[in-house]
Amino acid sequence: MTTDLTIDELKAQAKRLRQAIETRGTAISHSAALELVARQLGVRDWNTLSALATKPNADRVSALCVGSQVRGRYLNQPFVGKVLALAETGGGFHKITIHFNEPVDVVTFESFSAFRQRINAQIDTNGISPRKTSNGQPHLILDIYPRQKS
Repeated sequence: MTTDLTIDELKAQAKRLRQAIETRGTAISHSAALELVARQLGVRDWNTLSALATKPNADRVSALCVGSQVRGRYLNQPFVGKVLALAETGGGFHKITIHFNEPVDVVTFESFSAFRQRINAQIDTNGISPRKTSNGQPHLILDIYPRQKS
């Protein structure tokens, strides 16, 4: 799971949730509302969510390691895969090798297909490739924090 929300935004969301629940006649604590927000976003608890929240100048890629399961989009196609290699290259960039669980068709033409199952890419600290397709979309966008099972 990736959240582009900051801790302050998540707390504000919990406050709104708490107020909405209270207008229906059920009083809950702010901490209970924080826990509910975490569960709604697919993580185990508030502590986990707050650790995953966007922080100014955060290096999200540092949460990855060889063997990590990742999901995201490659050439605008969804994928789930495993990190086979990860190295910092400097300047806030990393080189990553991902093996997709299922091959991804990287061609958009109906009459032609080209499947890839292993890719090498460069990503920034947010898990986004600086290289873009002709329509301006990044080649690779990682969802660095996949949903956790409780």
